[in-house]
Order: sequence, then structure tokens, then C-alpha cells
Amino acid sequence: MASSNQRNAASKDGEDQAQPKTPAKRGFAAMDQATQRSIASKGGQAAHQKGTAHEFDSEEARRAGQKGGEAVSRNREHMAAIGRKGGESRQSAARAAAAERSNRGSEQASGSGNRQSSKG
Repeated sequence: MASSNQRNAASKDGEDQAQPKTPAKRGFAAMDQATQRSIASKGGQAAHQKGTAHEFDSEEARRAGQKGGEAVSRNREHMAAIGRKGGESRQSAARAAAAERSNRGSEQASGSGNRQSSKG
């Protein structure tokens, strides 16, 4: 037989499941995005003035980029998708350039017959 404390706990759990409570946003989370950005910017500026902000040098940035590239390139499906997209982009650009060249050629051919010579 369940004690009264166990029954009360069970009924409270049932009530919590029926009406989930979402906590109200407070503090930084309650601010609009512009205000958050403004405050965060002030923090970054203060860190730079104090001299404690981290600044990448070119070598450190190169290493970080290389690590990111290695991580991305491990995903073969992602790399294949990138390659397809690049190929499609290049192919469509080549087609557009060819169409433009052919349009120019036909305009020049049709335009030359309509011109009259100024020599008389």
C-alpha cells in the first residue's frame, strides 16, 4: 500500500505533465537582440582595452582554418555535394556565356545587312 506522501508525489507529477511550464525569459535572454549585441560589444571592447582579448595571428588563423577543412573533408557525402554544386554552377555559367556569344554573333550578322554605306 502506498503512503500518503507517495500518492501526493504521484499526483503532483501528473499535474506537471498535464501543464508544462516554460520559464519566463529573464535578464539577458529577455532583451531584444540589438541590446544584447550592444552589451556584448562593450564587453569585447573592454577586453581589448585591458589586453586580455585573444587576437589571432596569421599563423594561428591558418592552423584553425586547416583543422576546419580537415574536419569537413572527412564527410564524403558533404564533399560530393559541394563538388556537384560547383560543377553545376560552372556548367550553367559556361552555357550562359555560350548563349551570349551566339546571341552576339546573330545580332552582328543581322545588323550588318541593315547598315548602309556612307560612301556614295
